Amino acid sequence: MICVTGDIHGDITRFNNKNIRKLRKNDVLIVCGDFGFIWDGTKKEQRILKKLGKKRYYILFADGCHENFDLLKEYPVSEFCGGKVRVISGRLMHAERGSIFDIDGKKVFIFGGGQSADIDIRSSAKKWWEAELPVGDEIAVGASNLSDIGNEVDYIVTHEPPGSLKELLGVDIRHVSEMHSFFDAVKENCRFKMWFFGKCHKNKMIPPKYKALFDECVIVDNQKSK
Repeated sequence: MICVTGDIHGDITRFNNKNIRKLRKNDVLIVCGDFGFIWDGTKKEQRILKKLGKKRYYILFADGCHENFDLLKEYPVSEFCGGKVRVISGRLMHAERGSIFDIDGKKVFIFGGGQSADIDIRSSAKKWWEAELPVGDEIAVGASNLSDIGNEVDYIVTHEPPGSLKELLGVDIRHVSEMHSFFDAVKENCRFKMWFFGKCHKNKMIPPKYKALFDECVIVDNQKSK
């Protein structure tokens, strides 16, 4: 079983959600970016990461805008369900951008990264990392991985929405990056059943198959992509 939720921002109480509590051994919780538990490298933080890694289910998170990328890159790269991950602790893993995972018989394309609206403030406080925004090589990997399987997956999980949906979500549309353009190309050229994304801090369905997630936790079903 797969459960998908939005930005957690280091809030441990989010794991008390009733749908997350339904997850059993070898099920997977996917977080749409801004996981937030890898931030300052303190002993307290390390204890929390170890605790999360001991959950009976796997936790697989995309990176968002609010991660410490210097710390994140120190974790070893490994493989999980056919995709590349960084193993944080036990069953807690970060999904490398552009990876495709075969989970519970479903193909899930995960592409993290985002664009902060408060770069100036966070830069001055040394809490912003340029690595938050995907670069061309990462986008090329994602596009190649999709092409290799005929541009067809069951689910797409990202932190940011496609650029063409930003206005519908009430998001600032002045900043459209190469990442947003790539997502728009995926939106037009890839077949998928549902696209989940975080960033917007709202739970909103955009018909026919786009879902903004914040604190809602969605358990996906067994239908095939259309």
